[in-house]
Amino acid sequence: MKIGLFFEHQLPRPWDDDAEAAVLANAVEQCELADRIGIHTAWVVEHHFLEEYSHSSAPEVFLAAVSQRTSLLRLGHGIVQTPPGYNHPARVAERIATLDLLSRGRVEFGTGESSSEAELGGFGLDPAAKREMWDEGTRVALRCMTETPFTGHAGPFVTMPPRNVVPKPFQKPHPPVWVACTRRETIHLAAQRGIGALSFAFFDPEEAQHWVSDYYDTLANEAVPIGDALNANLACVTTFMCHRSEAEAIARGAEGTNFFGFSLAHYYVFGRHRPGVTDVWDEYQQLRADAGYDPAALRATDSLTAKGSSPDNGGTGLRGAVGTPDQIRDYLRRYEDYGVDQVILASQTGNNRHEHVMESLELFGREVLPEFLERDDKASAAKARRLEPAIEKALARKPASDHPPLPDPDYDFPAIPRSMADREGADGFHAWLDDYARKAATGEDVSKRLSKPRRSDMP
Repeated sequence: MKIGLFFEHQLPRPWDDDAEAAVLANAVEQCELADRIGIHTAWVVEHHFLEEYSHSSAPEVFLAAVSQRTSLLRLGHGIVQTPPGYNHPARVAERIATLDLLSRGRVEFGTGESSSEAELGGFGLDPAAKREMWDEGTRVALRCMTETPFTGHAGPFVTMPPRNVVPKPFQKPHPPVWVACTRRETIHLAAQRGIGALSFAFFDPEEAQHWVSDYYDTLANEAVPIGDALNANLACVTTFMCHRSEAEAIARGAEGTNFFGFSLAHYYVFGRHRPGVTDVWDEYQQLRADAGYDPAALRATDSLTAKGSSPDNGGTGLRGAVGTPDQIRDYLRRYEDYGVDQVILASQTGNNRHEHVMESLELFGREVLPEFLERDDKASAAKARRLEPAIEKALARKPASDHPPLPDPDYDFPAIPRSMADREGADGFHAWLDDYARKAATGEDVSKRLSKPRRSDMP
């Protein structure tokens, strides 16, 4: 089982002028440390307008910075919002490919659609159609990465003529694809599409076994890949803080852990939000005891069994991987035993202090992570051999129509002045453009004529 690190770039109020810059700088340092200790992937969300809960609206920029500070750490979009109303598929393809080239093939392409009114309403997206938007946007983005040229698309949510979208990604045919999941039916959908299930619903290891079993059974029997490669993996997120003292781990991590759940539920379940006015941290401080988010309710126990928080379980308190190295080791082993492929640790939550996060990762890297790395190295090869027949069958199910031909084998598009000459049947104008091309090729002085030609310049 692989271990990842999760970033929302949380920033509870009050804010000073340097607060957002500090959050990003601290997260880069945490990624550098994660790279050194052997963390597999840094997952970074794309969210918009979710004040305090997530100030991570441009993850591709953050991950580009991280790519230049790390050498092994994989760069996880957890997720790109792929409905075209958020991001045009061609722009998604361009950004993913550029990051993949900068990192020499370390990108994980997580996709999703959002379930918050803040985002859906902010971009004018119909919640009832968001799944169809996700499907179409993701498919077109993947085609833009793999087709030379992209042969065009006309659908209900995006229409685009043939163009060769460049650059192409380093990983061939494209980076591993995932989808964000908060419900079991979405994990089932991920398996049907042949992509990784990136679960942001907090659940106990014992619950995970049912999700894992359904995912791999569906992958073997029903998968029709949305892209040109399969990514057979199921990952889940848990909150995290490691210290030799259980009491100190709880003291350092519980408040941030519970704010993570509370602020999520504020936007996705029970909140009313006035943009630029509502103080989610203050609301949390006032209501946490009555709402069951009081960190004092997390008493020391022999094992970490507290349930997680998500819109689907009513936003109850969560503890996750908050405890001593031995407790966290045992907790993660349970996920490993039930077949989860990656557990993603969320430590940048609430007002958790940067130095505490760094100390926690250092201790985890020394005393817990090495054994998981060793076992994963051995298990990965065995898993690849085990899944090879299922992957071959799934790829064989992919219809050729997923990559349609060009509408015309000789399709081309003219520059705007050339199209004007075409429309007007202006032979003299064509001759002028041909002469312009010759002068440009030979280096003659065309600098004065690089803009759209004037009628007075034309024959």
